[in-house]
Amino acid sequence: MSEERIVVTGIGVVLPNTLTVDQFWSNISGGNSQVGRLTRFDGAEAGLPVYAAAEITGFDHHPFLPELTDGHAAKYSREILIAMSAVAEARRDAGLAAGDIDPRRLGIVMSSSRGPFSWWRDVLTGQDPAAFGDKGAMFRGLPGCPATLSAIYNGAQGLVTTVSNACVGGHQAIGLALRELRSGAADAMLVGGHEFPIVPEVAACYRAMGHGVISSERDDPARAVRPYSDDREGFALGEGSVVLCLERESVARARGARVYSEILSAASLNEAAHPTTMDLTGKVTGSLIEDLLADAGRDVNDVDYFCAHGTATRYNDIAESRALRALYPERTAGKLPPLSSNKPIYGHTFGLAGVINVAATSLMVHHQTIAPTINFTKTDPECDHDHVFEGARPAKLDLAVSMSFAFGSQTSVVAVGSPS
Repeated sequence: MSEERIVVTGIGVVLPNTLTVDQFWSNISGGNSQVGRLTRFDGAEAGLPVYAAAEITGFDHHPFLPELTDGHAAKYSREILIAMSAVAEARRDAGLAAGDIDPRRLGIVMSSSRGPFSWWRDVLTGQDPAAFGDKGAMFRGLPGCPATLSAIYNGAQGLVTTVSNACVGGHQAIGLALRELRSGAADAMLVGGHEFPIVPEVAACYRAMGHGVISSERDDPARAVRPYSDDREGFALGEGSVVLCLERESVARARGARVYSEILSAASLNEAAHPTTMDLTGKVTGSLIEDLLADAGRDVNDVDYFCAHGTATRYNDIAESRALRALYPERTAGKLPPLSSNKPIYGHTFGLAGVINVAATSLMVHHQTIAPTINFTKTDPECDHDHVFEGARPAKLDLAVSMSFAFGSQTSVVAVGSPS
């Protein structure tokens, strides 16, 4: 295994009202929520008190995929075209041109919690009666096709695969890419996620879990998601795709690439405990973070910031707060490392969420600025620590940790460092 550093050189983003890395940074650092009024379906008509979501509208793939013919694009789904666009944009942002890397040493790993669920839903409910009328149905129905079709478009002949493991899948995709790079099997990996859950069936699944899981905010959708606040009531659904370009540092430096951050380590575990509630002692998550940092040659006292899963659900918020207390038992609440969540900006994107977190953390390290948790009102007493709610906070960020939790008793973390 190579000890060479692995760096982030490109970020491709297709999210609501966000098509560039600059727009992404402007929204998360400026606290500009992209959660708006739900238009994809009528919650009241579906018997669901759900009124807010972060939706992509009017997307055009042509600027991102100029070499894709309209004939081929017609066989693909909206999800495939958006994910392919994010992959292409990550490569463009990295300045990774054809010929820079041996195609056999370029791979793609993606994450998606539900895959093409929205397409299958339209087919099975009769909303797309011609869905099986051409050979494109085979592409549109497979969860791995955004990755494989991106590989064809980009000429990537290395490992190409898709992880599906709820909200930890994005971190696990990064972990797989990290292994490929450190083993010497690849020089660059395009790693990301895609998720399109804004359908009534998904909303109904979370609503069935009870109050406080999915937000029922009606009057002000931009304030629907309020992590760590005493008046929180859950998350809003979000959609899109985000992709990172990870490279071995020697390869990136040799071609003069700009570097956002370093990916130091990734770790994941299954608690083998409750299927829907994460560790509430904080000790299991804390131990995983300690292992993550040990693998990176660091310790908890080196951490400058935590990028939270931050779903604005009670158990998630408490679990994160208790993990911080378990890591720093001698510190008072105000002395804990700062923590913030981007879920109020782009909603909950499940299999994509961990990738959004690492992209956001990479940019915070790059800009030496912590993006805030917006919509923060009165602190939940169980979550009393250093929240960044006053706006973007300048900070010395040498080491940050991204956290994700998932159904199935799963936890994952990624350590992100400054490249300097």
